[in-house]
Amino acid sequence: MEGVSQQQATNWVASLQRFLGAKKAAAEHCDLCSAEIGNEHAHLIEPDSRRLSCACRICALLFANSEGGKYRLVPREVRQLRDFNLSDARWDALLIPINMAFFFRSSTRAQVLAMYPGPAGATESTLDLDAWGDLAGDNPVLRDLEEDVEALLVNRVEGAHDYYRVPIDRCYELVGVLRNHWRGISGGPGAHEAIRTFFANLQVQAPTSATCNPGARAHA
Repeated sequence: MEGVSQQQATNWVASLQRFLGAKKAAAEHCDLCSAEIGNEHAHLIEPDSRRLSCACRICALLFANSEGGKYRLVPREVRQLRDFNLSDARWDALLIPINMAFFFRSSTRAQVLAMYPGPAGATESTLDLDAWGDLAGDNPVLRDLEEDVEALLVNRVEGAHDYYRVPIDRCYELVGVLRNHWRGISGGPGAHEAIRTFFANLQVQAPTSATCNPGARAHA
C-alpha cells in the first residue's frame, strides 16, 4: 500500500497473527475427543470425583448413554422455585455456616450432600439429615432432584431469599466466580458484585418460575 512502510506492514501482519492466534487459543474443545466446540455445549460429570468435562454433542450422547459408564449428562434447564418454604430457623438447622449453599443427592455416597462456595473452592458442610427430611417434606420438588446432576441452589446473601433448581455445573460456576473475585477476609466489593451479577443472570435464564409446593406457606 502506498505510504505504508515495509516495517509498518510487517507490524500489522504480526498483530493480525497474534489476534488470530489468541482467538484460536480461546476456542474450547471437547475433553473427550478434542473436537472444537462452541461456548454453549454439554457437560458430563463423573459422580465419583465430581469432575466436569466439556463435551461435544456426539460424545455427550455416546458417553452419557453408555451402560455402566462413569459419566452422567448434566441437564441445562434452570428453574426458580416460587413459594419455597424455608424459614430462618430451618435454615439454621441445616448447619450451613454462610448464607449460600447447594444441595444434591450423591449416588456414590447414597445421601444428600450440602456444599457451600468460598475462596478455597466448594466445601462440604455437615448436613443434618433430619432437617433435610423436614425441608423435603415441606417442598416436594426436592424429592425429584436427579442424582449427581441437579441441585437446590440457595442464596440468602444480603437479605435475599432466592431458591433455584439448577444443573450442578451452575453451582460449580458460582464456586469459580467466588474464587476469581474474592479478596481478603470479607471478599471485598468485587466478590459481592460478582455474586449479585451471577444470580441476576440466573434469574434471567429462568423466566418462568416453578411453583414448588402449591399452597406452601411464605418463608419467614
